[in-house]
Amino acid sequence: MGASQRLTVTHRAATRAGGTMPDVAYALEPDLPPEEFVDVLRRSTLAERRPVDDADTIAAMLAHADVILTARAEGVLVGASRAITDFSYCTYLSDLAVDGAFQRRGIGRELIRRTHEAAGRQTTLILLSAPAAEAYYPHIGMEPHGSCWLIRGKRQS
Repeated sequence: MGASQRLTVTHRAATRAGGTMPDVAYALEPDLPPEEFVDVLRRSTLAERRPVDDADTIAAMLAHADVILTARAEGVLVGASRAITDFSYCTYLSDLAVDGAFQRRGIGRELIRRTHEAAGRQTTLILLSAPAAEAYYPHIGMEPHGSCWLIRGKRQS
């Protein structure tokens, strides 16, 4: 399935003991509005490391992504992933955001799984973790990799 097609699949996320949670609908959303994306970034704490006050950069981030997958509960965006891929060899999962009120319910794991599926399971999925999330990724079966190297972008003020 191409990244430009929209597919919505409903999935009941795990619930905490005694709690209930609405069904979560997952979809490829290549036209995700930047305002909704920024809102879920803020509710996930990922906004601390993203240019959420730079509307042009956020719009470009979304416009140039190859895979944008969303999770919605009763229509409200509660999670999103954004990836860049060649659909053959590698997929860089550049953003994974889940609303803090919806974390620990399997939504992040499902966003990762579906993003990898959309990009192609033959690709190697690459993710740079936020410091606070480092313990999460081995828990869901991802392997650490010790040699990541960066050249940081120069932002204009």
